[in-house]
Amino acid sequence: MLPIAFQQLMLSAVSAADAIMLGFISQDSLSAISLAGQIQFIFNLFLAAMTIGLSIFAAQYYGKKDMKAVNQFFGMILHYTEVVAILFCVAALCIPRELMKLFTKDANLITMGARYLQIIAVTYLLIGVSQVYLCILKNTGHTLKSTVISCVSVVVNILLNAVFIFGLCGAPALGIAGAAIATVISRVIECIWVVIDSYSKGRSRPKLKYILHSDSIYRKDFWKHTSPVLANEIAWGGGFTMFSVIMGHLGTDAVAANSIANIVKNLLVCFAGGLGAGGGIMVGNELGAGQLKKARCYGDRLCKLSVIAGLLTGGALLLLTPCILHFTKLSQTAQEYLSWMLCICCFNIIGKSVNGTTIGGIFCAGGDSKFGFLCDTITLWVVILPLGALAAFGWNLAVPVVYLILNLDEVIKLPAVFRHYKKYRWIKDLTRES
Repeated sequence: MLPIAFQQLMLSAVSAADAIMLGFISQDSLSAISLAGQIQFIFNLFLAAMTIGLSIFAAQYYGKKDMKAVNQFFGMILHYTEVVAILFCVAALCIPRELMKLFTKDANLITMGARYLQIIAVTYLLIGVSQVYLCILKNTGHTLKSTVISCVSVVVNILLNAVFIFGLCGAPALGIAGAAIATVISRVIECIWVVIDSYSKGRSRPKLKYILHSDSIYRKDFWKHTSPVLANEIAWGGGFTMFSVIMGHLGTDAVAANSIANIVKNLLVCFAGGLGAGGGIMVGNELGAGQLKKARCYGDRLCKLSVIAGLLTGGALLLLTPCILHFTKLSQTAQEYLSWMLCICCFNIIGKSVNGTTIGGIFCAGGDSKFGFLCDTITLWVVILPLGALAAFGWNLAVPVVYLILNLDEVIKLPAVFRHYKKYRWIKDLTRES
């Protein structure tokens, strides 16, 4: 779990580095890359669903020592991710301004964001490959290798950010375009590395026949348990995108403050993310091996750890808030917004830690994915988003109050999540005989 947590920390560090470096250039640069990043976020929703679905079956079949099945799922998911990656790549190349207009009316932000999208368009194809390979590494006992590859890619990205954004080492100062170029180069390195590594001894790799033609029974199993995950990601991610739409229409100060708050929150919840991802793999291994009692024991321990992790992370954010405010370069209004947003995040993180570990880790490990879809859909689309939209555009409440309403979802889900966990419907062995 710790290597996965560190890997997520390093991935979040890229967004933090972009924000810090572009913040020195202008607030508009920070806001533009934040809004353009919503397209990547939408693609990541599909990618997350595919890798979660892959983890469900790869972990269980690896626990059963059935590598042929693992490789068949590997090839099948590569096929799905690349088809969608091509669509996103073409859209970012051909209609970048139209994509930016979904999130803001500011002409300057649209122009800057569109330029960024056109440069990074190719990264969708690269990520569609590398993230599936990294997922297989984590699920087949090579978590440390996955972390090393990811972290080297992140370090390269951050270093090249500095070079191309500010024009260091004789390079031209390209600003937001420089951040995009750095991202492309780092993703190329990551993708080439994971493919070469798959040819090492003891590694899983997809055969071409599995990429082109998947087994019908495995395909049916995959979509039975992954369709709710995909629907859940779309429901949750669509809701989160609507958060950005609502904040984006409250002005550039609100966008900038929200960008920093999200980056800080994502950095601090990395241990909780590792807890959910790593714990899900461990539970899945035991379920696939037929050790159902041991899987339940792991689940109980993970739940307790998630509460402790949430409390510690929320407390850490509270202590770090004065330091974060001191080092951010924002307008006075945006700075005031940010101070309130960080305080709100302290409480949101506790719920996020518990829900991420249970819904995203433990429940999915046993194929219990429908609950997450229903829980997130009802919470976001029936309660949070209507209230947030009314608060912003109907009642004209202050930006911090709108942000508070939009961040209540993780807290109000907790009673339902705890009750569902205690039913233990997630304790299932999903494997078949090859």
